[in-house]
Amino acid sequence: MVVEKERLRNLIGAVALALTLVPSAAPAQQYDVVGACRAGVPNGAYELRTADGRLRAAGAFAQGRKTGTFIFWSSRGARIAVIPYDGDARTGTVALWYVPPGANRELRRKLEAPYIDDALHGIKRSWHANGARRAEYRYDHGILIEARAWSASGVPLSDADSRSSAASDLATDERYYASLEQIVRNNVPRCE
Repeated sequence: MVVEKERLRNLIGAVALALTLVPSAAPAQQYDVVGACRAGVPNGAYELRTADGRLRAAGAFAQGRKTGTFIFWSSRGARIAVIPYDGDARTGTVALWYVPPGANRELRRKLEAPYIDDALHGIKRSWHANGARRAEYRYDHGILIEARAWSASGVPLSDADSRSSAASDLATDERYYASLEQIVRNNVPRCE
């Protein structure tokens, strides 16, 4: 029962977090893309801004591939994600933050996840919205080695529930990263 409530809470949190950046169905968000091209592909510094000038994403491209750190902000200006890339692959520590609806500032950290070549590698840590530790998962090149998780009140989950939570978290996190990456893909500099 605790795990099911936890999964539901995670799903609601992921949806709320995604909605802070992803434009709503009505009307479509228009972005101003600031970036350059070389040899017909994006190259150099990149910014994505709303029509009123608010920064929504910043990063860089090298020969058409994401490189270095991309930072994402909500429509109100709260930092929601930092994702490092090397040749379009997540490489480095991904960080996510909780942002209350309508807030212009992040509330607290949500996730720190180390990646090498798009595979989790090292200790992935997450926290509940109340600041209590939520999970610690140890990965070796994408393979889950150890899983420990806790309820929002600090009660440790069983090994089986912790591993189940790790699998659920991985799927939720990947969907969220994909939603952020889709916004960039849909708004690259025009290279003609």
